[in-house]
Amino acid sequence: MGGQFGITHDDAKDNTTFTIAPEFGYAFNDMWTVAGMIGYTHMDNYNSFYIAPYARWTFFKRDFLSLLVDSGLGFSTGKYKGADSVNGFEIGFKPGISFNLTDNFALVAHYGFLGYRDKYNGNSVSGLSLKGNELSFSLYYCF
Repeated sequence: MGGQFGITHDDAKDNTTFTIAPEFGYAFNDMWTVAGMIGYTHMDNYNSFYIAPYARWTFFKRDFLSLLVDSGLGFSTGKYKGADSVNGFEIGFKPGISFNLTDNFALVAHYGFLGYRDKYNGNSVSGLSLKGNELSFSLYYCF
């Protein structure tokens, strides 16, 4: 169980963004986990909902450090005020690193995306993306 939370304010645009995305999953063993994220993002004139199931492969584990890759797909729907809603999807890979803080808590960071996105949360790309907004941090609690 884990997830992401964020709140930012852009002074130049006078725009506040709020995101919450809880995650739930099941670890079959030290190498394989199946999980999913359900997220909601709100900006001053935009709302988005997304769901993203994935499989996590942990290919390196040493002491408190693990290297991993999440492979999955995601579906999103978003709407600007006064406009039609836009649906999108993604399929691809997200590399990451996990810091196992205790037996029950882990901090996971992802950076980058390799795959295809079609209007997923507002952008469409294919290939490798290493933009700054591809960086995310999650805190996990393992039962």
